[in-house]
Amino acid sequence: MNCPHCAAATTKKRAKKTKLGYATFFCPQCRSTFNERTGTLFNYLEVPTDIVLLAVLWRLRYTLSLRDVAEVFLERGFVFTHETVRDWEERFTPLIVDQLRTKRFDQAGKSWYVDETYLNVHGKWCYLYRAIDHDGNLVDSMLSEKRNMEAAQRFFTQAVAVVGHTPDQVTTDGHRSYPRAIRETIGDHVQHRTNKYLNNRLEQDHRSIKQRYYPMRGFGNVASAAHFCRAFDEIRQFFRVRTTVKQKVSLAQQREAFRQRLGMLKTFALVV
Repeated sequence: MNCPHCAAATTKKRAKKTKLGYATFFCPQCRSTFNERTGTLFNYLEVPTDIVLLAVLWRLRYTLSLRDVAEVFLERGFVFTHETVRDWEERFTPLIVDQLRTKRFDQAGKSWYVDETYLNVHGKWCYLYRAIDHDGNLVDSMLSEKRNMEAAQRFFTQAVAVVGHTPDQVTTDGHRSYPRAIRETIGDHVQHRTNKYLNNRLEQDHRSIKQRYYPMRGFGNVASAAHFCRAFDEIRQFFRVRTTVKQKVSLAQQREAFRQRLGMLKTFALVV
């Protein structure tokens, strides 16, 4: 392991480990001692990295409050408060999400379904722009305080940057800002459809964020709401087993895929 202080490769592993069981190293060049987490964002945490990751994952993926997550780990012998879970979510979620978004580059199809749904943020209604492709895979999501031309343009610009290509076809509702936003940000070559019944698959897909959001009784501010909604969609897409809408996947295959992707997620955490 290279030294995080001077980048020297001539480090030596010590027999002594940290209280959490992490290996320690000594650098002869700069005379410093460090462990496996030194130089990472997980340094100085009082619990193992995999526990932090699971706490953040369970908070995003399942209908659990901050206090619920703390209680679950209390039974496993790890004592921390709900405010600690909030701090972990704020610190580590954006970094993991960035890794997942990078992994999705060029993965979406060429037919997009775009719509927005309402979320309550500090007593005000905000708009969550979301897009999926023909097979139900996530294209992108973005929370906006307004539903107007500028917001639509920002969403399409962001979506193209995430997936790395423009679509051939976009299906939306009849909102008047979409035709111009598509024309100016994506191009005139895109076929734009506005039949609301063709967008039913996305209306059904909105249920996932709604089911997770309702027990929270809204968000405190726009920034935290935007981070949570983006992370929720990215985590949901990452653990999505089916690559097409009607694909049949056995329960055993679903469980194995979950184990594999959870292992990959732990790898992402070690990278950041």
